[in-house]
Amino acid sequence: MKIAVSAGQNHLDSTVDPRFGRCAFFLIVDSENMTFQAFPNENSALGGGAGIQSAQFIASKGAQLLITGNCGPNAMRTLSAAGIKVVIGQAGTAREAVERFKRGEVRPESEANVSAHYGSSGGGGIGGGFGMGRGGGRGRGAGMGRRMAGGFQSAGNAASLSGKEELNLLKDYAEGMKEEMAQLQQRIRELES
Repeated sequence: MKIAVSAGQNHLDSTVDPRFGRCAFFLIVDSENMTFQAFPNENSALGGGAGIQSAQFIASKGAQLLITGNCGPNAMRTLSAAGIKVVIGQAGTAREAVERFKRGEVRPESEANVSAHYGSSGGGGIGGGFGMGRGGGRGRGAGMGRRMAGGFQSAGNAASLSGKEELNLLKDYAEGMKEEMAQLQQRIRELES
């Protein structure tokens, strides 16, 4: 079976990257003999649609299963439409995650475990942008880590979108930014009180 793993580096002893659409690499692993191919994720810097584009990419590589930390609803729909099963909530190394699946310790899920645009502006700095900032993960997961994305970047996918599709993508991205701003403002109020 061909298994795609979202990874932080280009080898099996890399950690599973918790961000499917914005991971650094995709490993396509043959579960029978543990040989693999590593592909840099060219969608990680997209302002929106990274999960969908990444799902299409791993489908093009023949993956039958995805192992990742988190997967949003848009990517999950795309993966499901492509017939790719998804194991979420994984951590540790890519090798360990594949072995857990082979032993039957984890099962595919049918629903996303994060909201749309999760990880779209999280960074690779201290805390990784996943609630492990100054609060050390003791809060509601609102820590923002260091941020990498500076705004909507449509250059990677605008040419393949119709005007209506790009408009919908921009609206979705704006809605995600509003939600993120509300979370930031709430956290500021908590810290000020």
